[in-house]
Amino acid sequence: MRAYSIAAIPADGIGPEVIAAGLTVLEALAKRLGEVSFEVEHFDWGSDYYKRHGVMMPADGLARLKRFDAIYFGAVGAPDVPDHITLWGLRLPICQGFDQYANVRPTRILPGILSPLRNVGPGDLDWVIVRENSEGEYSGNGGRAHRGLPEEVGTEVAIFTRVGVTRIMRYAFRLAQSRPRKLLTVVTKSNAQRHGMVMWDEIAAEVAAEFPDVTWDKTLVDAMTVRMTLHPRSIDTVVATNLQADILSDLAGALAGSLGVAPTANIDPERRFPSMFEPIHGSAFDITGKGIANPVAAFWTAAQMLDHLGEADASSRLMRAVEQVTGAGILTPDVGGTATTRQVTDAVVEAIYSSNV
Repeated sequence: MRAYSIAAIPADGIGPEVIAAGLTVLEALAKRLGEVSFEVEHFDWGSDYYKRHGVMMPADGLARLKRFDAIYFGAVGAPDVPDHITLWGLRLPICQGFDQYANVRPTRILPGILSPLRNVGPGDLDWVIVRENSEGEYSGNGGRAHRGLPEEVGTEVAIFTRVGVTRIMRYAFRLAQSRPRKLLTVVTKSNAQRHGMVMWDEIAAEVAAEFPDVTWDKTLVDAMTVRMTLHPRSIDTVVATNLQADILSDLAGALAGSLGVAPTANIDPERRFPSMFEPIHGSAFDITGKGIANPVAAFWTAAQMLDHLGEADASSRLMRAVEQVTGAGILTPDVGGTATTRQVTDAVVEAIYSSNV
């Protein structure tokens, strides 16, 4: 029996709803396979914790998380807590504290879900966006001076280091190399950002020489949005900076039908620390408590977690179950259905136990 310890941080909004659904599915997988088990510990950190204690998580939060095999994260953000507090108080300290420098966001159109793109269906859009997750535009460097005065200044400094850029490029090239098309697009903005982004381009070319079997090209970020919408079949694996990939991956999720189906993995490729897995959709307070949050992103995120833990068979079984359910039209309202979170979850559990998954 292979046992894994999972730290569950449901956090805010619909986070508790979708993480509960994901844990239900993981429990079903464990029972179905009989070879794995999951020991889950819940942490009540988030905006409600902030309102009680003045911090999003305790000072020893990272020390308490370090012993786990993986972190299963819900969503962060609340209408009555400033976004920079929620993000920099919980999610980013975990990503940066555990050097989870590769943010990996797969995108494809699942059976039964319609893309807003014309004449595009399952198989036509199959991407993985690799986001540099530790520095760049979200490095946290900068500050404000002369607050409240006419000459007030705010600076936000994008940091690009040779170490940081090289390692994310190598990660992206290796990922592209592992996929059938062996195709990588490097996103840039070096025409306007002439220092860090020019270095980004130069390092991409240097690393490309290590992967002669990978075909790669370079696209400006604004042109990339056009390419994603008009020529989706020209894309396979993508690497971009922290900010650029953040935006492009949201577009990718929308083009696949809904952010409610989009997963994310925050990976420490060297496995010095636990990696963190979270759905992309955010806290979605407008539907919190209504029972209609789409759990598919949380399921797909759980599949990424299983892959990272070395449980490829469990991951594949989970995704086959999800695709069977979506293909059968059991969908939440965000993707045109009428099913509840519970109904989709129950259907995926049933599919996991079925003989044809």
